[in-house]
Amino acid sequence: MGESLFDQVGGEAFFVQLVDAFYVEVERDITLRVLYPADLSASRHHLTLFLVQYWGGPGTYQLERGHPRLRKRHVPFRITAEVRDAWLVAMTTALSSVRDRLNDEQFKELSAYFDMAAHQLTNA
Repeated sequence: MGESLFDQVGGEAFFVQLVDAFYVEVERDITLRVLYPADLSASRHHLTLFLVQYWGGPGTYQLERGHPRLRKRHVPFRITAEVRDAWLVAMTTALSSVRDRLNDEQFKELSAYFDMAAHQLTNA
């Protein structure tokens, strides 16, 4: 079994940087911003922990929040194609901001995951 992507990219620090860059984009995008609480601290924390766990790091997300159940957690939010696309632009911009820390395979793997997740969470 190979090294996890979490370990390959340098651990939690990478995901903190990615999530911070993502939320800069959320703050700029009116389509996305209205979906989040005024204080983004908890949202940042949860997304960081989720990504860390998903990509092979510690299971702190599950300890704090239980099973991810992403579709269920996102049901309260009306995620239209417009919202999905805005989310993907924000995440792609964030991913591009940390591109220098990734090789081509890692970048493609992360990009493909975010695209798949965004499409699966579309619910309106």
